[in-house]
Amino acid sequence: MSRLPERADAVVIGGGVIGTSIACQLAEAGVGTVLLERGALGSGSSGTTAGVVRTYFPGNALISGLAVRSLAAYQAFTERTGIDLGLRRIGLLVLFTDEEQVREFRRTEAAQRAAGVDVELVGPAEAARLNPLVDESAVLGAAWAPETYTCDPAGIVRGYAAAARRAGAVLRTETPVTGIGPEGRVDTPAGGVHAGTVVCAAGPWAEAVAALADVRVPVTPHPVDMLLADAPGGAPRDALPMTMHPSSLRIRSWGDRVLVGMGRPAPGETRQDWRKRVSHHLGTTFPALAGSTLDHGWSGNLDVTPDGMAFIGHDRSRRFLYAAGFSGQGLCQAPAAGEIIRNLVLGEESWTDTTALSTARHLGDPAGTG
Repeated sequence: MSRLPERADAVVIGGGVIGTSIACQLAEAGVGTVLLERGALGSGSSGTTAGVVRTYFPGNALISGLAVRSLAAYQAFTERTGIDLGLRRIGLLVLFTDEEQVREFRRTEAAQRAAGVDVELVGPAEAARLNPLVDESAVLGAAWAPETYTCDPAGIVRGYAAAARRAGAVLRTETPVTGIGPEGRVDTPAGGVHAGTVVCAAGPWAEAVAALADVRVPVTPHPVDMLLADAPGGAPRDALPMTMHPSSLRIRSWGDRVLVGMGRPAPGETRQDWRKRVSHHLGTTFPALAGSTLDHGWSGNLDVTPDGMAFIGHDRSRRFLYAAGFSGQGLCQAPAAGEIIRNLVLGEESWTDTTALSTARHLGDPAGTG
């Protein structure tokens, strides 16, 4: 394995969809970039997803705007990187079970549309038509956002990584960061790199990595399990849309099966009891799946912030930037997040006000972070 460069304009820590997007966009802008990944590329949160990119994020038009911009980047991804992401439109249904949810949708619909989101309120019958597994009598309606696609998360990482290398970036896997000095030196078991700017995109490990630089990024690892159920009557003729219930239950087609997500067991809850709870919600919301056997699909950790919205920003006392805490939404925001970080490194304005993405919304600004 070749030695690490002694110096780099920017060192990106983390090799998932966020880190590789950042490395690609920095390198293509002429910034000398080194990316360090503790394991294999895409081995963290990027591999713990439902493989969906969407533009509608209820109650958060800022994140929806990042997702709209990111989807446009994915639609041009093959031309840019040579990697086909296999984008296939399935749509998103967000089910409403009480009147306040419907009222909240109406209050925020204009802001979502201003952010570029194609979304509308549909009634129970239309929700059941769009997803035949929905119990029409159990919902008051739903938000329908057709610009939602299945994709290949590994392809996103692979494409960005290849483009970053072509632009001159150095990407090193199996290279954990062990220290970050005040002068910008980033230490690893393979040696150190003096960085003009350090960028933390370490997903579930972001808080620990930031702490090496005496910077606080309040991100908590959150374990999740994805489950698989048999589709009633075999594979559905048409792919089921990604469908989200207020209980946090979500489903979509997964080949000839149904992918089911609902977090992981609560503290003190056995896995068996958790599966019973998921099965109960599944059968109540989607009666055709009542009694379905739930098989383990895969497990992993997400990087979660206190309010579920990512932190993207910089520390004002030193050249330390962060993009973490995407709470399972990183696929939907990676291209835009990379662009924001690139602009921060270059001292350029972004297309939208990103102030609300800073850690200052939770920490205040006692240490000069922003």
